[in-house]
This record gives sequence, structure tokens and C-alpha cells, in this order.
Amino acid sequence: MPSHGRHLPPRRAALYTPEQRRRRDASPWTVVQGVLAPLQFAVFLVSLWLVLRYLGTGEGLAVATVSVVAKTALLYLIMVTGSVWEKRVFGRYLFAPAFFWEDVFSMLVLALHTAYLVALVSGGVGPRAQMGIALAAYLAYAINATQFVLKLRAARREEAALAEAGPVLGLAE
Repeated sequence: MPSHGRHLPPRRAALYTPEQRRRRDASPWTVVQGVLAPLQFAVFLVSLWLVLRYLGTGEGLAVATVSVVAKTALLYLIMVTGSVWEKRVFGRYLFAPAFFWEDVFSMLVLALHTAYLVALVSGGVGPRAQMGIALAAYLAYAINATQFVLKLRAARREEAALAEAGPVLGLAE
């Protein structure tokens, strides 16, 4: 088919098939993820500030600790509900091709948050080291959250392109 002077980027696999998009849009777990993700991010920002404040001043250890535990609890909750969402949309609990690398990095995020809890409960390291582990977990979380935001933006661009091309190509969803 001639391009008539237009150069199109190489075609990559769609993030969602039409059936997966339908399941995603019909799933209540999509709404759950849409609520939990920004809530977790807000808790992350507050907790990050509290951890940095403690490391900088030596004050507020208890509130910083509670905030990291709360952030970790939200992480576990979003991981469990996200796995259910992935199963409903893609047919597997984790590592669906569309979210493979996000899920791989999520395992690192979980491991670091869990290492913080182990350090806290065991008392194997002091409070400053515990907060250092929390910061490492938060850095990994920030990278992982960025992965998911970029994936969400790609999905929105893909859907906009499909909506624009649909009438032109005579496609109906």
C-alpha cells in the first residue's frame, strides 16, 4: 500500500487487544487500581518527607516509621488487587506480556519494602539504617510508578489513535 509521502513509525504490538480492553473497562478492579495508585503516591510523598525529616533532624522517628509501614501496607494491597486485575484482563496474575517489565520491577519494590519490615521487626539494624532501606524502597517505587504512568500514557495514546483511525478505516469496536 503506498504511503503517499507519509512516513509511519514501525508498528508495535497493541497494549490491549479489543477483548482485553473490554475486560479492562468492565472490571471493577480497574477502578480499585485507579483509586489505590494515587492514594499510594500521596502516602509515599508524605512518608518520604517524614523519612527525610527524621534523617536530617533526628526527630519524628515514630511518625516516619508509621508512615513507611502504611506505605508498605498500601503497596501490598495494590499488588494483590493489581494481580487480580491482571488475571481478569490478561488471564494471568503476573507477568502478562503487556506489563512484564513493570511486574518484574514491582518484585524489587516488594522485596525492598519487605526488607524494611524485616529490619524493623527484627531490630537487626538501627533506625537510620531502616530509613535507608525505606529510601531504597522508595527510589525503586518511584521508578516503578514512572513505568506504570508511561504505560498508562501509551495506552491512552493508542486508544486515541484507534478512535481517530476507526471512522477512517471503517472500524467499529
